[in-house]
Amino acid sequence: MTELLFREPFFEDLFDFRREFDRIFNRMLTLKPSGNEGVARWPMFNFLPPVESYVDKETKRYVCKVSLPGIEPKEVQIQVQGNLLTIAGERKYTRETKQQEALHEEFSYGKFERVLELPEGVSMDKINAEFTNGVLEITAPVAAIALPRKIEIKATTPYTRQVAA
Repeated sequence: MTELLFREPFFEDLFDFRREFDRIFNRMLTLKPSGNEGVARWPMFNFLPPVESYVDKETKRYVCKVSLPGIEPKEVQIQVQGNLLTIAGERKYTRETKQQEALHEEFSYGKFERVLELPEGVSMDKINAEFTNGVLEITAPVAAIALPRKIEIKATTPYTRQVAA
């Protein structure tokens, strides 16, 4: 039986490929033309904050968390229309002095808007929002009738079929 041996530079080649791919992808995102030329900023790159939402079955509450580091609570608007929750705002680009040349710019800036469909049974008139440590947490009670429930399967007598001989 033959043994399978990996070529030593196999993993090096794999990591080189990954580094090259990352470099090309980062250049596309920062609009950096090539090489060591200056970074061309995209003035209104839309910022899309990550969202986590779920229904807590124990407390019977809808919870929605939005990560908004560096944004003041007064810069965020929350609206509810029908069963849609809209969270909008803007992360503004600020630089202390114009004399500085950025070596790396990976933060995203600009206006954002997230529209989430609220699950059935959320009490729209009791929605609450709190902003702590850069995380916006929106909560609302959920009606017990809207929560999932387990349905028990009842055992019945087995069906027997007669076979003709």
